[in-house]
Amino acid sequence: MWNVSFLPFKRLTLSAFLLCHIPLTYAQMTDTEFLSEKGDQLSLTQEGASHFAKLALNCIQQEYPNKLSHVMHNEEEIQSPQALHPAFYGCFDWHSSVHGHWMLIRLLKTFPDMPEALDIRSKIDHNLQEKHIAQEVAYLNQSGRKSFERMYGWAWLLKLAEELHGWNDPQAQNWSRQLQPLTDAIIARYLDFLPRQTYPIRTGVHPNTAFGLSFAWDYAQAANHEALKRIIRESSLRYYGFDVNCPATWEPGGSDFLSPCLEEANLMRRVLEAEAFTDWFSRFLPDLPASLREPATVSDRTDGQIVHLDGLNLSRSWCFYGIASSLPESDPRGGLLREVAEKHVRITLPNIASGNYEGEHWLASFAVYVLSMTD
Repeated sequence: MWNVSFLPFKRLTLSAFLLCHIPLTYAQMTDTEFLSEKGDQLSLTQEGASHFAKLALNCIQQEYPNKLSHVMHNEEEIQSPQALHPAFYGCFDWHSSVHGHWMLIRLLKTFPDMPEALDIRSKIDHNLQEKHIAQEVAYLNQSGRKSFERMYGWAWLLKLAEELHGWNDPQAQNWSRQLQPLTDAIIARYLDFLPRQTYPIRTGVHPNTAFGLSFAWDYAQAANHEALKRIIRESSLRYYGFDVNCPATWEPGGSDFLSPCLEEANLMRRVLEAEAFTDWFSRFLPDLPASLREPATVSDRTDGQIVHLDGLNLSRSWCFYGIASSLPESDPRGGLLREVAEKHVRITLPNIASGNYEGEHWLASFAVYVLSMTD
């Protein structure tokens, strides 16, 4: 049984909370500019969207600093990030560039008249050119690239493809067509790899299997890709179907930006029917320990690993919201999970624009994804 009395905080108004936690580097944005409240839900304002958009616009064509994941076979392969990845060379690393593009498209769809709309369209149009995507595919097909961005970057690429899929916007439809060869290449990698992956990766960073399958499932659902859905469901049940008593008290790790326990549950609520998921979740996480209820403490936002914990707080939130949405309305755990999710969001949002590139090149995407679940 879950005891709601263990929740160690009272609901605060957004204004009161942010006044207590807002750092000096974030003081230019007030709570009413950044977020609005619709009943019990948080919603991003256009001003907040612009604030996030600027972070991605400032980095999707910024080549350096850059952290390449690049296996070199000879001196000819010593090339610049933009030469290797003409579509996704900015924002410090390939996957952050990909989800920076996703975020900009999501914001553009939500706020089509935002002041940054033309700049968003111009930069995405340049980056997603057909010749650039062809070179990204060629890179993947070279020897030594089997594990490139597996599965974190793969998952965000499919999230980007999902966001473009079905959008009735002529320019976006062109982007979707131009991205399709890379989308197909990533799908082929899922279909090839999953039957050969004997064990899931349960880490709290990039290779986490549950996260990689979750976003791929979302794309497969949106695009009605039956083969991808089938292999994801089969793999998920094989990896996680009999898991019980997830060791949540071991979390978080010092550089986590994903929760191994929560990401697994967030995947299983996708692939199981509602009643089956409720039963599975009760066995898997019969209690919500303080290690998950309390947002992680971020002691140094200039450290690229420690600042991962800001991302952990946001990814926990999207898991809490997703799991809550899959439980019966009468289940008291749903309300509790939403409360804890909101606490994580509120304490983390003011720190996204910290003035440090270590977090600013990627955290806004996590925030926008969380808030897309509360609209």
